[in-house]
Amino acid sequence: MTNTTNHKALITGGSRGIGAAIASALESQGIQIIAPKRSELALSQPDSIDAYIDIFESS
Repeated sequence: MTNTTNHKALITGGSRGIGAAIASALESQGIQIIAPKRSELALSQPDSIDAYIDIFESS
């Protein structure tokens, strides 16, 4: 098994359905989940994603 210490995953749609199942599976392996709300992230804009991750990591 791969060491998942300090791994993080950005999961869009992580609050329900397939996204929630993926988030749960990764979390059970010790991976920290980042699941932004739709209003917090503009997926079509890479700068928005980078900014969101920067804010998340600084908190």
